Amino acid sequence: MDEFKKIKTRDGKVISIKVDRAICIGAASCSAISPLTFAMDDQNLAYLISTTDYDDLETVMAGAMSCPVFAIIIQDETGKQIYPNS
Repeated sequence: MDEFKKIKTRDGKVISIKVDRAICIGAASCSAISPLTFAMDDQNLAYLISTTDYDDLETVMAGAMSCPVFAIIIQDETGKQIYPNS
């Protein structure tokens, strides 16, 4: 299972994201909505892009929320899960 990666969003928010590729079904809605943060690999599974220019927090959250199987988990800067709601 992929680990959480801490990123800084375009609007300066620090969050941690994990894409659970074991449950990803390749819907690609995350990468369509939040293309600076998520992409699809050659197996059509989502992954977090390695960059320094991520989408803003609202867009990252919208991309995560678009996943039909909740494969994207987001934590705030304190490590509290903010999506999906636990």
